[in-house]
Amino acid sequence: MTSSELWTRATADRYDAEETEMSSAAVLGPTLDFLAELAGDGRALEFAIGTGRVGVPLRERGVPVTGIELSEHMVAVLRNKVDEDTLPVVIGDMATTVVPGGFALVYLVYNTITNLLTQDEQVECFRNAARHLEPGGRFVIELGVPPLRFLPPGQVAVPFDVSEQHLGFDTFDLVEQVLVSHHLTRDGDGGLYRRDNSRHRYAWPAELDLMARIAGLERERRVGDWDGAPFTGDSAKHVSVWRKPA
Repeated sequence: MTSSELWTRATADRYDAEETEMSSAAVLGPTLDFLAELAGDGRALEFAIGTGRVGVPLRERGVPVTGIELSEHMVAVLRNKVDEDTLPVVIGDMATTVVPGGFALVYLVYNTITNLLTQDEQVECFRNAARHLEPGGRFVIELGVPPLRFLPPGQVAVPFDVSEQHLGFDTFDLVEQVLVSHHLTRDGDGGLYRRDNSRHRYAWPAELDLMARIAGLERERRVGDWDGAPFTGDSAKHVSVWRKPA
């Protein structure tokens, strides 16, 4: 097992309800268009498929999808949406778990590579993607750009969501390149706040390019979002595509 923190049953059961915006047509539409175009007539493998937020609708578009997922609880939620024959999932970590066959597309969305808490494991994730790709296949990652420019001197916290139902902020260890996401979420109208946190190892775009090179992949494209917006110095995230040479 890798250093990824294991999602519990309670977290899995409420995951979809707390990610309604990320499951909206406005978010998923461009994501699915992007991935389906890269998959073409081939198979797709999703690392850390979770509850199937992306994998299930991508399969409904006709792309054969297989998943790898560390948490059995997350897969149990996915199984309420689609059966194993339609969308097979292997329980295991995304850095080392191998599934049969070759794929035209391997993808890893929503910052999930940061769940691997060491650089070595992130490199192994790239190697595992390359291992599964057919010649000419692509590996896609969606990842936020660390917002370190928002850190005033002497402070280590950056808020990313302040609303009636949720307060979220990240704290940074700039030496170890680790952030902790803190969440205070209100349960129901006027209810008490629930506190959660998760650890992540953030990585810069150029660092990911080097990981890809180590794995034998070549960068093909980097954009600022799934809709293809240019990636600039002000972009809050990037969607990057690396290709396995034919």
